[in-house]
Amino acid sequence: MPNFCLNIYLLCIVFWALAALSLVDVNLKGQSDSAALLPAKFKYKCPCFTCFFPGQSQVIGPPQPIVATVGDDVVLLSHLEPAVDATGMTVEWARPDLEPRFVHVWRHSQELVSKKHPSYKGRTSLFTDKLKDGDVSLKLSRVNPADEGKYKCFIPSVGIETIVELIVGAASSPVINVSKSSSGVVLECESKGWYPEPELFWLDAEGKLLSAGAPETVRGLDGLYTVSSRVTVEKSHSNSFTCRVQQSKIQQTRETQIHVPGEKFLCSILKSFKKCHYY
Repeated sequence: MPNFCLNIYLLCIVFWALAALSLVDVNLKGQSDSAALLPAKFKYKCPCFTCFFPGQSQVIGPPQPIVATVGDDVVLLSHLEPAVDATGMTVEWARPDLEPRFVHVWRHSQELVSKKHPSYKGRTSLFTDKLKDGDVSLKLSRVNPADEGKYKCFIPSVGIETIVELIVGAASSPVINVSKSSSGVVLECESKGWYPEPELFWLDAEGKLLSAGAPETVRGLDGLYTVSSRVTVEKSHSNSFTCRVQQSKIQQTRETQIHVPGEKFLCSILKSFKKCHYY
């Protein structure tokens, strides 16, 4: 066993021993409760991220957050290792920040719907055919922005748990509209259906940032963001422009380019001009 793992193992043994001694001390003071020494009643929590003893399984989740797109289905991975049959175990999936906190409870080989948070009704399930292999992953259907957060998978019978973080994202390509002004051409870019809130940039043909006002961002009732920005194109600019919208948290970038070749720039874009302006 590597030194690091051995140190964690020894730390856990010491912690559990001290905790058990404290319970015995309580009993000696007249507050006897034989059930208090049983694992199901044990109230102390090991400081190690994962504690293990020979023959006892761990609940293993992904080391990195899971990213899901709005409207899609996602699987929050979790399994017992070493693998044991979890069909008859109680499996609790919960969001500690919600009330009620339970997202999905599996007990007595069936889902306990009465404890479930209303927003997850009809959207969660376990892979019941894989429980025998120790797979306690949760499938979440029709993901929406409110689903983002940290989920705890807990097996009460053995007192083990893991945390799975879900990041929800949505992205769409921007649309550019063109209008006229006395000083040149006004380009307006709009992109709908983003989550989390994105950033918007204007770029010229060389990829340099154009000076533009602060983007306007509006959040809809569905929790998704619409971002828009406009820029006035003057004579000094080239005839190629790009509107780029990006969200670094979900690593999504969308961009749309408009390009009008030739010297009759305004005339080729705006047919309604009574007098053409040439660049």
